[in-house]
Amino acid sequence: MISVNDFKTGVTIELEGQAFQVVEFMHVKPGKGSAFVRAKLKNVKTGGTVEKTFRGGEKVPRAHLDKREMQYLYNDGEGYVCMDTENYEQISISKESIGEGAKWLMENMILGVLFFQGNIIGVDLPNFVEMLVVDTEPGVKGDTATGAVKNATLESGAVVQVPLFVNTGDRLRIDIRTGEYMERV
Repeated sequence: MISVNDFKTGVTIELEGQAFQVVEFMHVKPGKGSAFVRAKLKNVKTGGTVEKTFRGGEKVPRAHLDKREMQYLYNDGEGYVCMDTENYEQISISKESIGEGAKWLMENMILGVLFFQGNIIGVDLPNFVEMLVVDTEPGVKGDTATGAVKNATLESGAVVQVPLFVNTGDRLRIDIRTGEYMERV
C-alpha cells in the first residue's frame, strides 16, 4: 500500500483491478475542509487517462508490474513470438500489445515485456535501432543547400525520411520514438 501523499510521477498503483501510472498529481489544501490529492492517472494497458481525487492520507495498493527481457524471434502471422532470455520459454505477443512499434522489430532484438497479474500489458522497445537501407533514390548532386530529404525503406519495411547523401546499403541509427533518422553508422 502507498499513501496518496507519497505519490510521485511514474508510480504505478492498482485501482479497480487495473494498473495505473501517475502522470500528474497535485496536493490541494482548501481553506475549509480537509486536504486532498488530485491525480491524473494513465491506464497502463489501454493508455487512456483519468482524473481521480483521493482524500489526504488515503492508501491505495501499489501495482506490481513484472518486466522481463525477451528476445524477438519471428512473426507467426497471428502475433510476435518472443523468448524469455532467462528460462527460454517462448510466448506469442499480440499485435495490439506491440502497436506501432511492430514496424521496427528485427529478429533477435531484445524487448522489455511488462506483465501485470500474469498478462502482457505492454512492450518496451529500445529507443534507437540500427537498420540497413534496402531501397532509396540516389541523391542529386547540388541539391543539398536546402536540407532536402528523401524516403528510404529499411530492412524491416519501415520508411523514414533521410538526407540526400544516404544511399542503399548504408546502416542508419533511427530514433523509433519519433521515427526520425539520427545518423549514419
